[in-house]
Amino acid sequence: MNHLKFPVGIPDLKTIREDGYYYVDKTPHIRRLIDHGRNFFLSRPRRFGKSLLLDTIQELFEGNETLFKGLDICSHWDWSTRHPVVRLSFDVNYNESWKLESHIKKQLARLAKATEIDLDVSSGTGPELLEYVLYELHAKTRQQVVVLVDEYDKPILDAIEQSELARTNRDYLRDFYGVIKGSAKHVRFVFVTGISMFSKVSLFSGLNNLKDISLDPRFATICGYTDHDLETVFAPELENFDRDEIRRWYKGYNWCGDEKVYNPYDVLLLFDTQEFGSHWFKTGTPTFLYRVMLQHQFNLINVENMQVEKGFISSFDVGDIAPTALMFQAGYLTIVEQKRMGSKTLFTLDYPNLEVREDLSQGYLEHISEESAQVAIRALEIGDLLIANDFDGFLAKLRILFAGIPYHWQKGKADLARYEAWYASLLYACFQARGFDVKAEEATSDGRSDLVVSHGSQVFVFELKVVRDKEKLDEAAAAAIEQIGERGYGDKYRDPKKVSHLIGLAFSRSSGNKLAVAIKVDHSDPFE
Repeated sequence: MNHLKFPVGIPDLKTIREDGYYYVDKTPHIRRLIDHGRNFFLSRPRRFGKSLLLDTIQELFEGNETLFKGLDICSHWDWSTRHPVVRLSFDVNYNESWKLESHIKKQLARLAKATEIDLDVSSGTGPELLEYVLYELHAKTRQQVVVLVDEYDKPILDAIEQSELARTNRDYLRDFYGVIKGSAKHVRFVFVTGISMFSKVSLFSGLNNLKDISLDPRFATICGYTDHDLETVFAPELENFDRDEIRRWYKGYNWCGDEKVYNPYDVLLLFDTQEFGSHWFKTGTPTFLYRVMLQHQFNLINVENMQVEKGFISSFDVGDIAPTALMFQAGYLTIVEQKRMGSKTLFTLDYPNLEVREDLSQGYLEHISEESAQVAIRALEIGDLLIANDFDGFLAKLRILFAGIPYHWQKGKADLARYEAWYASLLYACFQARGFDVKAEEATSDGRSDLVVSHGSQVFVFELKVVRDKEKLDEAAAAAIEQIGERGYGDKYRDPKKVSHLIGLAFSRSSGNKLAVAIKVDHSDPFE
């Protein structure tokens, strides 16, 4: 059987449809979208197919019927009517103040030349030129204009760590997008896409008629691949793969729909390379995300069973970026459950899949130290030593890892409980990065266990203690072991086919920031 090609990084419908690439038909969603209104906004993570979606909408309104033969929308569309399209993409780096206006003018100039509109870019600002182009296109073609905006938020995100420039770009875009609403009589359809959900008040106050479909269940699968897509469109590629393993690695994204979707970039690279790997994650290291997490002292353990209100993850603004909202919008967290509590909607969040769970933890560890490569290696070695039951080596490597973390990341942790949470979060990240099954803060009838790590036939139950007097470390480690047994932290993991290890870790820091660690391990069966 001759398989089709994989459209990795190909965002235009014409190439995909004419040159023998796989294509997942998203036109049922597009048809539903157009039937439900005229002005829409969609947020999705990078490389989820937003650009291809916009290109498909453009080809549709421009009436290129041959590209839609055999697709759902083909028999439901009036091909006798063609609309002019203004498509803007913010795909350069906007880290200097002049770049945004310059790039917008260049795009409008190219559009004017292609449509034979007389446009002098020196005669006005970007917003003024857009208003002119919309008017002229409507007058010239006698058809309302379709406006498509890709990566609407990139000019802000590129400058997000330069707050003054970020605000300047945001305010400019607010005026620019406001022109679209002000030209409503010339506009047939508007679709804006990006990664983030900036506050409508700050960015879209001039275009406040946009309908946000990012968390609309009807459009939950408008980007990404479903199980049905894999089993039909990509059926020839599945022969050599374990379906459960594909799900474990790449499925799990949910935006309030009835089903979870796969990361499309990962799926295409999997079939192309024939290897599982962090294909999507490695295309863009979220350096800014890690900095925000560290600045807010974000604890990775808190991701498990995290509950937030809907509004908390669906917007942010310059100078007001919560790590959780950023992680969700960028695709590092997803919705696993939602429920109504009175007038509010609560979401339970978690990592979408194995790829994100492992790589986000590893990246977090790398960014807490200037010796990023060494920290990542040590974190993986710590996991290997644990499952090898080399507890002396485990302790030695743990001491080196923790001692190498700059003290300034631990500001505000003067009380012992916060220090304990800090150490627990780093251990959690180490084990997550290694791919172990890690549970944190699991409740029993008499308290909560700090960490439980499962791998193969072994279970490791951790209890952490932080003391001020390093002379009492051994005593504290032994007390931690006793607490595990007395409070039944490991009871639910009792299994005759598994070996249980109770591990007490005790930490102490001197005024000179010298780390001391003690460990005590009990291999006896606490259930007998």
